[in-house]
Amino acid sequence: MDHEKIILVTRKTRLEGLVERFNTIGQAKFYIEHSGGDFTLYEREHVAYVNALSKLRSALQRLAKLQEIERGFLPNFLFAPEDVVVTIGIDGLVVNTAKYLDGQPVVAVNPDPAHIDGVLLPFNVQSAIPAVQKVLRGEVRARQISMAEAVLNDSQTLLAFNDLFIGAKTHVSARYKIKLQDQEEHHSSSGIIVSTGVGSTGWLSSLFNMANGMYEVFSQDKKHDMVLPPVRMKWESDRLVFVVREPFVSKTSRAELVSGLVSPAAPLVIESEMAEGGVIFSDGVEADFLPFNSGAIATVNLAKKKTQLVVE
Repeated sequence: MDHEKIILVTRKTRLEGLVERFNTIGQAKFYIEHSGGDFTLYEREHVAYVNALSKLRSALQRLAKLQEIERGFLPNFLFAPEDVVVTIGIDGLVVNTAKYLDGQPVVAVNPDPAHIDGVLLPFNVQSAIPAVQKVLRGEVRARQISMAEAVLNDSQTLLAFNDLFIGAKTHVSARYKIKLQDQEEHHSSSGIIVSTGVGSTGWLSSLFNMANGMYEVFSQDKKHDMVLPPVRMKWESDRLVFVVREPFVSKTSRAELVSGLVSPAAPLVIESEMAEGGVIFSDGVEADFLPFNSGAIATVNLAKKKTQLVVE
């Protein structure tokens, strides 16, 4: 495929977000410092990002036609199949962008390697340029990152790069029927987490931390140091992991089907039993959700789409 256009995806800095909230830099500074914060951290972060973006933009403009889009406009932007996508920001920007792509290669740039770990950001501003040049020539070396997908019985869908949450939007118990292959039961819980390989070091890992912490305190067998090793999956894994949070056992709910593996041969099926307030959201973005109330049935599996994350 011939690549002729670069789409540069940017994000607002925290300082820009504060200015939008408080109208001026002076008012934002007063709020942060009055709360005991260090406003210089926001200023330093902003300057680093703006400088990196300026250098990257200038270099990319010399390679091909360049179009720039801020993260907030992603839901309404249509990527062409031949686009080369470049993101500059934290890992979360890659996550946000990936769900709107369909096989376009992503060159993810770390704007401030001294302060941003960037697990999903293999390039800095300098190294990104030759990487984009190679992609434009069709020389793509990328990891095919697996994603999760929830499909409702009314055909609505939601993709997840890290994880899906299925449950109630408040702290009330989520009520639903869960089915995996031949096993099914009614649940009352704090919801279900379904994790991809990339997400297995995130929200999913916290559930293992909780389980191990409880075992350490309440185990009757103090002679053995039992630890439940957290699941670690490759980014290209052909399976997902689900865990039910805080399942409650009652006359109408069970807690035997509370974790497992999801694969193309074994999808996870959840039927809502919530009159209202049921939701499915992905990657921690609660504002972008699918309603999941009585009558809705969600089938969760690996998505057919994969994210092509360009690597060095």
